[in-house]
Amino acid sequence: MNTDRPREHHLDDSDEPRESAANPEAERDDGESAGDGGAREPGAASGSDHGSGSGGTSAGFPKRLPWLLVIAAVVLAVDLGTKALVVAKMTPGQPISIIGDVVRLTLIRNSGAAFSMATGMTWLLTLVALAVVVGVIRIGRTLRSLAWAVGLGLVLGGAVGNLVDRLFRAPGPLQGHVIDFIAVTRWWPVFNVADSAIVCGAILLVVLTVFGFEPDGTRSGHGDDDAAEAGE
Repeated sequence: MNTDRPREHHLDDSDEPRESAANPEAERDDGESAGDGGAREPGAASGSDHGSGSGGTSAGFPKRLPWLLVIAAVVLAVDLGTKALVVAKMTPGQPISIIGDVVRLTLIRNSGAAFSMATGMTWLLTLVALAVVVGVIRIGRTLRSLAWAVGLGLVLGGAVGNLVDRLFRAPGPLQGHVIDFIAVTRWWPVFNVADSAIVCGAILLVVLTVFGFEPDGTRSGHGDDDAAEAGE
């Protein structure tokens, strides 16, 4: 009896390697499952990272807010500088010819919007300009497209340039008249640098939108192609 017990115990211990040797497939499966489980975690993490960036597929694009602000600052400086020069050197009603009657400089004070539109609605236009400035800055915080930065920078600089006139020029805050001085032909409304920047920026943004270029640096309608290339 006493000798059987240790023998029995010895046989039990030796059964385990025997079962493992008899069933190598199961052992391999277990090893592969464990390996898969270990490898799956980093893959899942990178997948979620990619997904979060691609609510931003734009994770690889640098932010463009500095470009937007620099362009806006240049437009603003040129606009305010030319207005100050015109006010100091020119007299209303005495135009200066640059290219015959095609391009002239003539000082006028505009109570309306760009190109002398919507005159008499100065306070409303001031509020609209403020809303545009806030909206552009909010978009610019996550902007990753250089072309969009250029377009929005032009719009922002022009909007701020005319807003400064409305806030600080006569007849008073929110009702100030904008300085316009560029006349092209006899039939085109007189405008200023800010007006030109706003129009050029708006045209650029429309073109980018029509051709599917997004503010985050991607291009709409090309996601499937990118995924196919990644799969290859």
